[in-house]
Amino acid sequence: MTDEKRKVLIVEDDPGLRMQMKWALTEFDVLVAEDGPQAVQLFEKSRPPVVILDLGLPPDPNGASEGLTTLEEVLKLAPHTKVIVASGNEERSNALKAVSLGAYDFYPKPLDPEVMRLFIRRALHLHDLEEENEHLIKGHASPLAGLVASSPTMQALCRTAERVATANIAVLITGESGTGKEILARAMHDLSARAGQNFVAINCAAIPDNLLESELFGHERGAFTGAVKQTIGKVEQAHLGTLFLDEIGDMPLALQAKLLRFLQNRTIERIGGRREIEVDVRVLSATNRDLAAMMKDGSFREDLFYRLNEVSIQIPPLRERPGDAVLLARYFRAKYAKDFQRAPKAFTADALAVIASYPWPGNVRELENRVKRSMLMADGKSISAADLDLDVPIGKDTALMPTLRQIRTRAEGEAVTRALALTDNNVSDASQLLGVSRPTFYELMRGANIPIKRKEQS
Repeated sequence: MTDEKRKVLIVEDDPGLRMQMKWALTEFDVLVAEDGPQAVQLFEKSRPPVVILDLGLPPDPNGASEGLTTLEEVLKLAPHTKVIVASGNEERSNALKAVSLGAYDFYPKPLDPEVMRLFIRRALHLHDLEEENEHLIKGHASPLAGLVASSPTMQALCRTAERVATANIAVLITGESGTGKEILARAMHDLSARAGQNFVAINCAAIPDNLLESELFGHERGAFTGAVKQTIGKVEQAHLGTLFLDEIGDMPLALQAKLLRFLQNRTIERIGGRREIEVDVRVLSATNRDLAAMMKDGSFREDLFYRLNEVSIQIPPLRERPGDAVLLARYFRAKYAKDFQRAPKAFTADALAVIASYPWPGNVRELENRVKRSMLMADGKSISAADLDLDVPIGKDTALMPTLRQIRTRAEGEAVTRALALTDNNVSDASQLLGVSRPTFYELMRGANIPIKRKEQS
């Protein structure tokens, strides 16, 4: 732990008050500025974690325009900075406006050195917590760019993706909508030898069937009504790079045959064209549909499936990634604080509990939208469970993590259920299988609310 004094910037146009504040805060390394431009210049050079800002700065000493401008410039440079606005009672409305723009708090004049020191210590503590949280998020980021994950299943998935990224093979990415299939595809492209070339994505479900062929393969001028010029298709645009076919399960059956021909021959013909064009691309595809079932009912070609599925990677839904929801929520909070140029709002304990327990049917996309909305709409400095607007009752069973007792009870219940299934509900055999006595096994059944079959009662 270093003994170096923490930096604090004081922005105050009154020279007497400026020096009084500096002498009162000797436990800190105090920097002083008398106007906005000087304050921004000092801040850019030293990046103090805490700024004490007087809103009435020249050339508007009786207003707040210059002080509010300085506040916005500081937070734009470093959103985590804790800006304490010093204001008199007559300036309260301006101080509240400053807080709405991202100021940490406002301090009522006249100066009370002890109270001011307390404000600064609290601001420094919060700043350090947010910095530590950001480091933790970066430390739990996956090996693949754009993916944030700490769960073992996602870490294993990332290692698999790393291994296949460098091989020039087709990869089929499956998973529910909103799990991040395109992000994974882009990350694999960035790790491949084709990283310097185009990554071209096309959503097969978002384009009408009659236009999809033209989007994929392009067309010549005059090929059909409205074709007033030659158009290069997505496949050709991806030459030497990566073609990502999203929602491949929604591709019309007739077009599947043409895509298969391209994958076999690596040549295309634009609609209305007569010349074969060689195209060198790596194909990645994704779907949230059950292609195995579609092959059985004839709506997806089996030969195309095997061309696209040289390697398969399935992304688990967010509800099956323990710990990732909270980690992602913090990541998105920091991201949108930067995008909106606002100080990050902390999650309350009940918000974190709801994030951890909610099943997230919309997966990562839904989580991102909720956090983005709450960053804009939440009042005050924190995001509560109510701000997230999720249909999760808050109670004693809602927690960031179950207790050891809950984990043990759940595991015992699962073991008892499995033992009974393996022994056809024979308690004697099941208790021997688990290595416990019959009375103990009955207690475990009662604890797990498993009914005792009559034939086992005596």
